[in-house]
Amino acid sequence: MKKQAFAILAALCLTTTTVATPVIGHASSSTQTTSGVNEKLGVPIAVYGSSLTADEKASVKASLNVAADEETEEITITGEDIAKYIQDGDARARLYSSAKITPADKGEGLVINIVTPDNITQVTSDMYSNAMLTAGIEDAKVDVAAPKKVSGHSALAGIYKAYEVTTGKKLDPERTDVANQELGVATDLAKNSGVSDDKVSQLLTEIKQSIAEQKPATKEDVAKIVDDKLSTLKIELSDQDRQLLIDLMNKISKLDIDFSKWSSQLDQFNNTLKDKISNLKNDMDSNTGFWASVKEFFQNLADTVKGWFN
Repeated sequence: MKKQAFAILAALCLTTTTVATPVIGHASSSTQTTSGVNEKLGVPIAVYGSSLTADEKASVKASLNVAADEETEEITITGEDIAKYIQDGDARARLYSSAKITPADKGEGLVINIVTPDNITQVTSDMYSNAMLTAGIEDAKVDVAAPKKVSGHSALAGIYKAYEVTTGKKLDPERTDVANQELGVATDLAKNSGVSDDKVSQLLTEIKQSIAEQKPATKEDVAKIVDDKLSTLKIELSDQDRQLLIDLMNKISKLDIDFSKWSSQLDQFNNTLKDKISNLKNDMDSNTGFWASVKEFFQNLADTVKGWFN
């Protein structure tokens, strides 16, 4: 009886990994609706990874809500595009993550929906937003999808291409390259430092805010900003990750950016991040929402296991 009980308990524990991983800031494809074409801003553009099979592309189109009768322009992102937007980008890269970008009115900001959250395994919606601001993209709604589990990095190059086609504006290749590096640093920090995705996004945002406000003249000045923010947010990094962050932020500080305008955009983005982190903490502290269901699940599980031995 005890062996059977332990076997059942082990099986139940294996099933809890999806329960204990909340998805925040993502939208389900089922919640999307098709609206009329905005004649002032133009039609949405869907950009597909060139490595998709016909079946995978059909799946992505459904996830992005690209209906057969919808006036959505469709293009493909290739390895050549990767090399165009990203310095030393691999033109032979396998590209699966795809996106649909819908232009928005000036001042509306960025809205990023990962419509297949189970398949975008490393990049969060906030990481995309942060990198897109660095690249010079603003005022757009972006949906990201993949037909199978991928990191999500290549979608950023697809967004670059779609943005240029949508707006007719050319992005600065230096900014798109640094934005791609930022996305890599963000996912590396989240993976290596034990810091949550939201906290990593907050760290990057606040460092960039300080750069915009203080306009550091030297790399040492940038390093001080980084160290101050790490201390304020109580984040500990290895020497290697800290140096990676300093090098990235030093590059950002030297980009051709209107930092006075950038600061207000980042301030709005950071307030959203703070609210998200605060709401999550409140849920955990007050045993409400998602975390209440997690606590109840494990309490019920414990009571069940206890009953096996009574």
